[in-house]
Amino acid sequence: MTRAPADAEGTPRARAGRVPLGVKCAYTAFVAVLVPVYWGHYGPRNFLYFCDVALLVTLAALWTESSTLASVEAVAITLPQTLWIADFLAFLLFRVHVLDLTGYMFDGALPLSLRALSFFHFWLPLLLLWIVRRLGYDRRAWRLQAVAGSLLLVATYVLTPLPIDPRVGNVNKVHGPAADAPQTWMPPLLWLALLVVGTIVLVYLPTHALLARWMPARRDARA
Repeated sequence: MTRAPADAEGTPRARAGRVPLGVKCAYTAFVAVLVPVYWGHYGPRNFLYFCDVALLVTLAALWTESSTLASVEAVAITLPQTLWIADFLAFLLFRVHVLDLTGYMFDGALPLSLRALSFFHFWLPLLLLWIVRRLGYDRRAWRLQAVAGSLLLVATYVLTPLPIDPRVGNVNKVHGPAADAPQTWMPPLLWLALLVVGTIVLVYLPTHALLARWMPARRDARA
């Protein structure tokens, strides 16, 4: 009996994909439920949030098994969503918000079903790290996300003009650090420029350094 050839990690190439089909189908079903619910409650501008963009791009990453797409989104949201997780757990366990990122998750005025869908902020970064672990980390990801993220911030600024829509809040903080009010202590475009640069330097580069150190390289990059 002839054995199937093995890849660089010793795994038979004959195996059907590196991400289980069940994971792909379950994730697709979740996105199919979330998108119309979010669209109806928050409107289309809500999908400009980095986390919501990551939700949709991860769907493509799963089905195409693209290490590049998964790596780009891991760079984009791992650090911010880690802060979200910390804030959520701090309030859940100690009734104290660290950064007040998750107050809406404990707002009884919002439907429980809507808040349950929003729990994807907790598990999505973990899923992305798992995917990157399986597919390998694309070292180009931080540069690709630096371009894509900067364009997204500019697009958000253009497509979410003042006054801030209370349904979706200050999307991606393009109008200032507060969730419901614009900053007034510097010109708006200067804030946007600082946000673009700060996101690259304080979010993407540190995350890239950690992923490049602890995650396996993308297979074709190793080859």
